[in-house]
This record gives sequence, C-alpha cells and structure tokens, in this order.
Amino acid sequence: MMPSPDSLTLRERAAQMLLVGFRGCHADDCSAVLDDIAVTGVGGVILFDRDVADPALTLRNVESPAQLRALVDALRSAARIPLLVAIDQEGGQVNRLKEARGFPVSVSHAALGRAEGVDGTREAASAIAGTLAAAGINFNLAPVVDLDANPDNPIIRARERCFSSDPEAVARHAIAYAEAHRARGLMCCAKHFPGHGSAAGDTHAGFVDVTATWSERELLPFRRMIEAGACDAVMSAHVFNATLDPVHPATLSPAVLTGVLRGQLGFEGLIVSDDMQMGAITAHYGLQEAVERAVCAGVDLLCFGNNLHFDPQIARKVVDVLVRAVEERRVPRERVDDACARVLSFKSRL
Repeated sequence: MMPSPDSLTLRERAAQMLLVGFRGCHADDCSAVLDDIAVTGVGGVILFDRDVADPALTLRNVESPAQLRALVDALRSAARIPLLVAIDQEGGQVNRLKEARGFPVSVSHAALGRAEGVDGTREAASAIAGTLAAAGINFNLAPVVDLDANPDNPIIRARERCFSSDPEAVARHAIAYAEAHRARGLMCCAKHFPGHGSAAGDTHAGFVDVTATWSERELLPFRRMIEAGACDAVMSAHVFNATLDPVHPATLSPAVLTGVLRGQLGFEGLIVSDDMQMGAITAHYGLQEAVERAVCAGVDLLCFGNNLHFDPQIARKVVDVLVRAVEERRVPRERVDDACARVLSFKSRL
C-alpha cells in the first residue's frame, strides 16, 4: 500500500527522491543496495548490463532472463514502499537486455522512424515492454524524443536514438511508444529536456553548450506528448543553453525545468534528472551543490547510476545532503515534500 507523504519523515521523503545503480546480479551480491532499499528507503534502482567504471567486471546486473527476474523480485521484496525498477531499454544500441543473454532482439528509434506510420513503433515498444514486465521492471527510461538535428551528434544521432528530424514525426512515434508501455502496465520517461539532438558533444564526458544550435522546435515532441496525456515522466538534459539560462545547465536550472517545462508546457508529472555523475555535472559542481540546485530547479527524482563512478555509499550521502539542506534552509522543505508526493503518485499509477 502506498503511504501518504505526510506519514514519512524528512529523511524518508528525501530517500524516495533517489534512483540508484548498484553492482551485483544476485541477492547475495547486493547487500549494500538491499540495505539502501530496506533501511534508507530509496525510491528506486536502475539496472545496467555492463560496468563502465570497472570494465574488468564483465557483468553488472544482467546475466539471463531467469536471473534478472530473481534479482528484481529480491529488490522489490526488500522495499517497505513499492520500488521503482528502472532501465534504459530504448532499443537498438541502447539496449541493456541483449540477445546474447537470452533476451529478444530490439530495434533502434532511427530504424522505427524510417517507417511511414507508427504501427511498427507500437509493436516494437510493446515487445520491449513485455520483456521488461516479465523481468519485473516497471519504469523504462525511454523514449528519446531528441531531434535528429546535428549530423555530428556523438551520443544521440550516432547511436541511432532519434526517430526523426521532424518534431511532429518524433511526437507521433514517441506517443505510440509510451502508449504501448502503458498497455503492459509500465511507465515511460521522455528524454532529454529541453533537447539534446542539436548538441555537438556528449554530456557524459563534460560541458556541452547548445546555445548556438538549439531551437524551440526541440520542445515540440515534449509539448505534443504532454497535450496527448502520454507523458508520464520527463528526463532533464545536462546541456547548457544560454538562451534559456545564462548560468546553469538544464538539470540545475529553475528557468528550464520550472519555467519552461512546468510553466510554458504545463507538465505536471515526474521530472527525473539524467545521471548526476556525468561529466557535465561533476566537472563543474560538487555533490552538495549539484543536488541542492537540481532539487531547487524542479527535479523530483535524482538519478545516480553509480556506473560512470562507483560509490556504494552514494544513496546515504545524497540523503544526508538533502536533509541538511532542508534543515539549513538552502532547499525549501516544500520542494522536498512536493517531489516526494510526485514520486509516490507516480508509483501509485503502476
């Protein structure tokens, strides 16, 4: 049963705002994250198939369909409050559940976008959602609604993650993708707001400025999804756009998240950060400042993939940061209350 936010302590509310990654394929290997779930009360976990921080680790969380289901069952059983279990299963190259490990083949957004209609997208998304549901996963960090707006984009276009350069076509495919997931009982997350498709750099590596290349066309797929009632969650981008905020990247910007996404586009759902351990954030902000600015900007669910850098204590550190920030009045208590309420409301819809 979902608790009310009022029944939770400040520390429990802060913990619900976390989506954390971890190492281990079996419950016996995962005591740290199980403790984070059972004791700290983190709101969700994110799964990966490989370990970026330590390439010598050939397995991260995924060995086979049966193993994955057992792992997810153990994680969810440890939770006092229903757990978000998230994954980046876009299809194509961004695919954590690979054929070599017994999972079905998936298709990239770019391949789906080349079709005239969206029937193929709906069918492919339904297949992905079915695979996730069979594993007990309830939150897919997809679809990508960035435009194919820069032929030299190294992380979106180069990995075939764009449906199209036409924002209306992107919106049609994204809506079909999200609806197919809902039909299977899963939620989706449109990404990366306010648009990463025109970038020439990769925010995993460091600072990326889209001021000269970004256009308002990149907002249209988000707007259409929101208008259609098909937008469950939105993931922020770490891109810097001086047109929207002359100081901070989008994830840390009230002007972008509260002003544009909430105010202009009228989005009332869950705002999820891109991985807070990516270079665009860590190269310029310490943990405390980044967390405080993200929450004040409007982020409800902070993602710490714990993969680019591994810290088994990251969940407790972030909860400590948030609690101190509220107690010392750097983050309004109402902002944490609102974020926690959105997380719990999102979970109640699963």
